Amino acid sequence: MVGLAPSRRVRRTPFSAGVEAAGVKGYTVYNHMLLPTVFASVEEDYHHLKSAVQVWDVACERQVELRGPDSGRLMQMLTPRDLRGMLPGQCCYVPIVDETGGMLNDPLALKLAEDRWWISIADSDLLFWVKGLAYGYRLDVLVDEPDVSPLAVQGPLADDLVARVFGDAIRALRFFRFGWFDFQGVSMAVARSGYSKQGGFEIYVDGTENGMPVWNALFAAGRDLDVRAGCPNLIERIESGLLSYGNDMTRENTPHECGLGRFCSTQTAIGCVGRDALLRVAKEGPTRQIRPLIIEGDLPRCDRVWPLIGGGKNVGQVTSAARSPDFGCNVAIGMVRMTHWDAGTRLQVETPDGMRDVQVQESFWY
Repeated sequence: MVGLAPSRRVRRTPFSAGVEAAGVKGYTVYNHMLLPTVFASVEEDYHHLKSAVQVWDVACERQVELRGPDSGRLMQMLTPRDLRGMLPGQCCYVPIVDETGGMLNDPLALKLAEDRWWISIADSDLLFWVKGLAYGYRLDVLVDEPDVSPLAVQGPLADDLVARVFGDAIRALRFFRFGWFDFQGVSMAVARSGYSKQGGFEIYVDGTENGMPVWNALFAAGRDLDVRAGCPNLIERIESGLLSYGNDMTRENTPHECGLGRFCSTQTAIGCVGRDALLRVAKEGPTRQIRPLIIEGDLPRCDRVWPLIGGGKNVGQVTSAARSPDFGCNVAIGMVRMTHWDAGTRLQVETPDGMRDVQVQESFWY
């Protein structure tokens, strides 16, 4: 059996002791940290997520902190989403692009104050890009990675569990809003957000030393709720159309190709470094785009890109695929050329186990 050796390059998290005690069966590496991938099994974890409540170690969602008079200007330089109306206490999903309009990350941005932001990033070394812009433009802003580690609580019973630890006032939090809540004398940001469509919260645990106390408090409070350790679930995220940066989209894709055009206020997001490139994309329209797919037949594990074939030609690629127990079919995410992306279009996909028939869907399944 091949093992993964943690080191200073592949770090444990403040919650790793709890994850190991809960019987984690697999990891991936995400932002140079361990990210659990399975506990009981992908399918059993999926059913439990949809019926109860799970605690996820997502400390790998590192924070890039912007602090100083020019923090708002720098934040707007990073994204084509117009953030001028954003208030402290709000979260926003923000595509981050380079000068060509290519996706560098798709994080959640939290506005802590007029001069302070956190960018809760997907898997990439975004810190260096942000530091480079700040230095190159001589901005009056400090860019750093704080000792803040997110812990997600997801599932239909998430409100009940989090309220037992942080108080009933947390139930009033609206979607994509956060507030400051006390935990044993430490004020922590808690947001109604998360990488599932089952509902829940992300707790921004301040200080590595507070990791296991928060973890243990949640499990002690949730025994009668059947709380379990969990992790982002492949099946549930594909059903829900939640994209994975580095898998479903890369720097080679624009937000419009990823179905994220609604988050691009390109006309008014003045200052975004990729604005001119995205104005051209918005005018001409994308030539390929993310689409939900159904694949027929037995599926091997999708751990690489599978070519999509239409009329004997390559017309795209499948980037994520899994068997959905609830919908009784193989659900998938693919990047498809405009000539073949209409709902109902029949294609084929070349898997390691041979060709499979594919049909483009109108929408995701959630």
